[in-house]
Amino acid sequence: MTLDVRRLGLVDYAATVQAMQEYTAQRGAGTPDALWLCEHAPLYTQGLAGKSDHVLAPGDIPVVATNRGGQVTYHGPGQVVAYPLIDLQRAGYYVKEYVYRVEEAVIRTLAHFGVTGHRVGGAPGIYVRLDDPSGHALLPQRPQKRTDAAAPPAPDFEGLGKIAALGIKVSRHCTYHGLALNVAMDLEPYSRINPCGYAGLRTVDLSTIGVHTTWDEAAQVLGQQLSMRLAP
Repeated sequence: MTLDVRRLGLVDYAATVQAMQEYTAQRGAGTPDALWLCEHAPLYTQGLAGKSDHVLAPGDIPVVATNRGGQVTYHGPGQVVAYPLIDLQRAGYYVKEYVYRVEEAVIRTLAHFGVTGHRVGGAPGIYVRLDDPSGHALLPQRPQKRTDAAAPPAPDFEGLGKIAALGIKVSRHCTYHGLALNVAMDLEPYSRINPCGYAGLRTVDLSTIGVHTTWDEAAQVLGQQLSMRLAP
């Protein structure tokens, strides 16, 4: 079953979350999976694990509590927000693989623009090397299999900038919320929070690292990659 891809443009965050919740609650066995691509006016969203002290100085930007996973992040114009609405039971894979597939779609989207995206162990999302955004050398911070029972090391963001954030919700085996890819934004609002709960984590967009593209092109590429990688 193919994804029903909808490009919504600039939409209200609260209304979009309500629409996702209604879509998920009313799903039946034959309801198609969907992918909504949009952007939002400036706001901070605080996930279920969020701590208020990570919101440092929001100023006039509203802070909205939401039921996705994760900590605080920022949404604003120039960011492609993707909301996959997937029936995981029907698709035949679990949440961990779903997250992997979503991250892989972002990595392939970045590759389209000549940028190498990286995963960091213990920290969902996609990161780029600030000194070499197109280099292919493996990160020492990449996720690796562990053979001991000790707790994994804390995430290490040395030399990295975060370019895409993930925050998902699964209800009755169905996903909503999703990911945000930074294309060409005003990044100043990120300095008013600890992004994703990490003090000092630098946030970048494609324009910061020298890639000049449009929201429409980035949304088209990301939509294609998600459609391919989230298929059963």
